[in-house]
Amino acid sequence: MSRKPLLISDCDEVLLHMVVPFQEWLDSDKHIHFDLESGDFVDALRHKHDGTLVAREEVWPMLKEFFDGEMHRQGAIDGAVDAINQLSGQADIVILTNLLDDRREARAEQLRAVGIDFPVYCNQGGKGEALAKIVADFDPPVAVFVDDLGHQHSSVAKTAPHVWRLQMVGEPILAKHIKTNPAAHARIDGWTEALPWISEKFASGEAAPATEELAEALDPNAQA
Repeated sequence: MSRKPLLISDCDEVLLHMVVPFQEWLDSDKHIHFDLESGDFVDALRHKHDGTLVAREEVWPMLKEFFDGEMHRQGAIDGAVDAINQLSGQADIVILTNLLDDRREARAEQLRAVGIDFPVYCNQGGKGEALAKIVADFDPPVAVFVDDLGHQHSSVAKTAPHVWRLQMVGEPILAKHIKTNPAAHARIDGWTEALPWISEKFASGEAAPATEELAEALDPNAQA
C-alpha cells in the first residue's frame, strides 16, 4: 500500500475560533473588556468597572480557566469542517495543538462535536520537534503544516524544512493584525482558497524546496 500525504493542522484560529469566544466569556463572566482591535493579546484586557489594565500575570490563569471549562463556546472556522474532511480523502490528517497533554481528549471531543475527527497531538512551545516526530512516524511522501502563528512556521522550518508551511489566520478580526512570517511558503486566511493550494501540494508529491528567503528568515545575519 502506498504511503499517503500528511496534513498537520493547528486548531485555534485555523479550525476553531478562540479569541472571540474568549472575549465573550471574559465580558459575561469576568466583567473584562478584551479589545481585539488593539492587536495585542496581553495588554488589551481592561476591567469594565474602572478601565484599569488587567495585570499580565492574571491573563494566563484566565486563559487556562477558559480551556478547562469553556471550550464548548468555540465554533468552527468558516469552511474548515468541509475542507479538512475533503482533504482526508487524499491524506492522513492530524491535529497539532498547543495545549497541555491532559486536555488532549477534551480537544478531541470538542473537534468531534463540530465534525472533525482526527488524531490530536498536544504540544507546548515551538511545534518543530513534535511535528518532526509525527512526520517520521507517518513517513509521508509530502506533508503540509497549517498554523496561524508565524513563529511556529519558523520552528517547523528549522526541524522539518521539507514540510510545506501554510500560514492561515481564520479569525478575520485577528488576520489584519498578524504579519506573514517569511518561513511560511504561503499565507491564505480562508479554507476555500487554502483547499486547492493544499490539494495541489499533495497531488504533486514533491517536498518543499529550500529557499533563500527561508535561510534569511531563520538567520537574520545571512547574506543575500
